[in-house]
Amino acid sequence: MPETNIHGNTPTMRMSISRKTLISILLMAFVLSVTAIIIGYNVYSSTMDQHYIDNTVHLSRTAAELLDVEAIEHYSDRVFSTYQALAKGGDPENEAYLAECAKMENEPAWKEMRRELQIISKENDLMSMLVVTLDQEAHSIIYVVDSDDTETYCPPGTVDDTMTDQEIADFVGSNAVISNTEEFGWLISGGAPLYNESGRLFGLVIIDISMNDVMQDRHDFLVNYCLILLLITALLSVVMTWSMRRQVVVPINKLAKAATDYSRDRSEHEMGQEIIGKHFSDLNIRTGDELENLSYVMSDMETQLAEYIKNLTRVTAEKERIGAELNVATQIQADMLPRIFPAFPHHKEFDIYATMTPAKEVGGDFYDFFLIDDNHIGLVMADVSGKGVPAALFMVIAKTLIKNQAQTCDYSPAKVLEKVNEQLCEGNEADLFVTVWLAILDLRTGKGMAANAGHEHPALRRADGSYELVVYRHSMAVAAMEDIPFKEHEFELHPGDSLFVYTDGVAEATNAHDELYGTERMIDALNKNPAATPQEILTTVKSSVDEFVGDAPQFDDITMLCFKYFGSDESKEESEHTK
Repeated sequence: MPETNIHGNTPTMRMSISRKTLISILLMAFVLSVTAIIIGYNVYSSTMDQHYIDNTVHLSRTAAELLDVEAIEHYSDRVFSTYQALAKGGDPENEAYLAECAKMENEPAWKEMRRELQIISKENDLMSMLVVTLDQEAHSIIYVVDSDDTETYCPPGTVDDTMTDQEIADFVGSNAVISNTEEFGWLISGGAPLYNESGRLFGLVIIDISMNDVMQDRHDFLVNYCLILLLITALLSVVMTWSMRRQVVVPINKLAKAATDYSRDRSEHEMGQEIIGKHFSDLNIRTGDELENLSYVMSDMETQLAEYIKNLTRVTAEKERIGAELNVATQIQADMLPRIFPAFPHHKEFDIYATMTPAKEVGGDFYDFFLIDDNHIGLVMADVSGKGVPAALFMVIAKTLIKNQAQTCDYSPAKVLEKVNEQLCEGNEADLFVTVWLAILDLRTGKGMAANAGHEHPALRRADGSYELVVYRHSMAVAAMEDIPFKEHEFELHPGDSLFVYTDGVAEATNAHDELYGTERMIDALNKNPAATPQEILTTVKSSVDEFVGDAPQFDDITMLCFKYFGSDESKEESEHTK
């Protein structure tokens, strides 16, 4: 009964290799046996037939040489003359013809000639031996002497017109023919021509040899041949099946059982149980062929796989540890970014919302917003080159330095970036850099200063207007080079204006066809509902990006910040006065 595998399934075995091998051997042996029987029987039959034909021709020629040709010619001429005189053209069995022929049977010379034929027949185990003369016009033969003394004896003068011209020609040509009749059964007949001294053909010597015994021998040969072949086939089938089972089936079953045991033990090991012993190295397969080599390969595979699994277990444990640490790092990084909204509930001058979606466990993008004092707010959007842990560590340093420097640089984004650039360039062996958009805004007036260090262009919406990109020349990225100046420019927000900043993960989001999302699609998404709250604006843009990307993987961090300025009482009064 077949064993179940580790999944509880019983393998379907329609036919075993042993049975397939036995059936294949039997079919092959049957085909070979039938072929051998046909070939052997044909070879044996043709050989025996040719042997008897040669003997018959040889005996007929010998008899023609031993007989008294003059006496035979005398009686042949008498029979033929009597036949022509009395019977030709009429009834060959009329009484006058038969009476004349019967006289010959009592003559001493005829009896002596018949006795010679009988001696030759007896000594050579012939069925009959006879001398005939030819009626070439009537295509028949006329008996002169017949050695047969049974009921099939033919007296002189008997006419045989059943022979074909070809048979007569064969006898004249000293050939033999084989026939099968109901009266005599299998018979081989051979003839030799009789010539007188002048070379005239006057008759034939015909001998008949019974082939019934020969055909019986042939039948017995065929039966014995088949029995021997069947016996040999049976023995070879048993031997080959036993050998195949010993050399192939048993080793394969051993390998299969070892593999099943190994799989089951591996499954139990995964559930905490210990694997005991080896499986393939103890099989002791000694077939001296590919199966033995396969057992060695499987044994080596088991050893290497055990070592591989040990290493994989160690690596997996290490990976899980690193994963757990990365989860902690992800949480720490998320906690470093402002996530409580509304951010400053006591400040009614503005509304702000920001999100960061890392491409990996931790990312290099960051945003920040902080109050420098009660009247000024700092806005930061930055992107560190690279991905993963190195970028995250660099991001932590850059974020901390920017916020610290913004507290001490007289509301100048350019000075903040210059100070941060000097600090980040020190010991920057990894050659990382960070693109930064930094703005410091006076909440009372809506006026501010902004510096763009290689970052994306922000999008600005005026009250009751649409979002548009604000394009101006950038400065070089922070930490890209020491002692570089950074440019800054003034801007002013009026009550109702909104500012949207982002990293390149938005514009460079890619779908499955390697198409970029681009700033045009981003502006279209912003303008679907431009008067919405900052949180709704970011949700709309993120949904648009996700719909465009589809199932394609996220390659870069996606970070966005939206700031909507409502204005202070002072800025509102100034705005009304301007109108």
